[in-house]
Amino acid sequence: MKSKTLKKDKVNIITLGCSKNLVDSEVLSGQLLANDIAVVHENKKLDHNIVVVNTCGFIDKAKEESVNTILDQLELKRRGKLDKVYVTGCLSERYRADLESEMPEVDAWFGTLELPLMLKQFDADYKTELLGERLLSTPSHYAYLKISEGCNRTCSFCAIPLMRGKHVSKPIEALVAEAEGLVKKGVKEIMLIAQELTYYGLDIYKQRELPKLLHALADIKGLEWIRLHYAYPSKFPMEILDVMRERDNICKYLDMPLQHASNNMLEAMHRNITREEIGDLIKTIRDKVPGICIRTTLIAGFPGETDNDVEELKGFLKEHRFDRVGIFSYSHEENTTAYNLEDSISDEEKQARAESIMEVQQEISLEKNQEKIGRILKVLIDKKEAGRYLGRTEFDSVEVDNEVVVHATKKLQIGEFVMVKITKAYDYDLEGEVVG
Repeated sequence: MKSKTLKKDKVNIITLGCSKNLVDSEVLSGQLLANDIAVVHENKKLDHNIVVVNTCGFIDKAKEESVNTILDQLELKRRGKLDKVYVTGCLSERYRADLESEMPEVDAWFGTLELPLMLKQFDADYKTELLGERLLSTPSHYAYLKISEGCNRTCSFCAIPLMRGKHVSKPIEALVAEAEGLVKKGVKEIMLIAQELTYYGLDIYKQRELPKLLHALADIKGLEWIRLHYAYPSKFPMEILDVMRERDNICKYLDMPLQHASNNMLEAMHRNITREEIGDLIKTIRDKVPGICIRTTLIAGFPGETDNDVEELKGFLKEHRFDRVGIFSYSHEENTTAYNLEDSISDEEKQARAESIMEVQQEISLEKNQEKIGRILKVLIDKKEAGRYLGRTEFDSVEVDNEVVVHATKKLQIGEFVMVKITKAYDYDLEGEVVG
């Protein structure tokens, strides 16, 4: 490793964006450790001499955060606090040429699939025998499992295929081995992530094989929760629901981004599904898996969106009463098909629409939480803050969903499952007492 310092290198990895980026950073960490290079995540001590910024390029706010983070690290380098600053991830993949000219002080730029090339900067070898080996940056009781890379969908607003390429599934055997390794490290909950879960297997098995993968993962002893993120609604493989109903350790939880509910918007977004078809799908999901929690994500302010479209979306939320909803303001992304449309809605109006939509969901969320008062739910303890325990039910994923404030008369362990009687409900959180 060529650097100004004579001391042993220590690498700090800063991860921005989604859980898929987090997994990439964990894999990089595992490779560096295997090459006897010290590595840390989000190090606050500033006792490292090299930084890798793993960037996000999804929407404008994420791009701005990534650029500001790089600039912060370059300032540390100018002050002699760092020897090297490397940049990887989606922003680097998409805008490398522009960024190189604007920030020449960055020592090297890497795309999303250039891990072996990055390791060469450290005089390190890419160790194929470490396939699936990672240094977890999450608490030891949960982890993300990325089952595929890239996306073959053609949503008009989305730049992810430009940054991550076409869909590539990982073989079932490799994913099972990776999950088994995680469980041996103490992981009790695995969250399956991909750009598009339901497409899994089409490229390597010539058919959708997510149900088969789920069965294989559910057989792993010690794996108590398996959670599904990012399922595309069009041509949804119903067999997933059968597996979810049959296997106790697959959470009754489905993250299915819909983006909108107005047919005008769904068509403009190239979602390949209608409002009526979405409604039928939701009914089928709930019929096949009673009690399931459905999370969705929406976009406000897409080009051409009218007040009527917004009201239609609000009506859809009231009709179908989703358990969890997230919302983004539309971001006008270069080289997407929507970029050819006029982005005439102001940022202020986009934000106002998003807030008005979430006001509807906030009321629904409170009502659904109030229905849980008096119920006894299995809760996974995630952390202890300000003298109180915080956990989640099977209906809640990390960071994006509800938490449960847990009161206990005895000391609880982080990563422990406890039965909690719900005593209070808030808009987005619950409170309860350990029983038994």
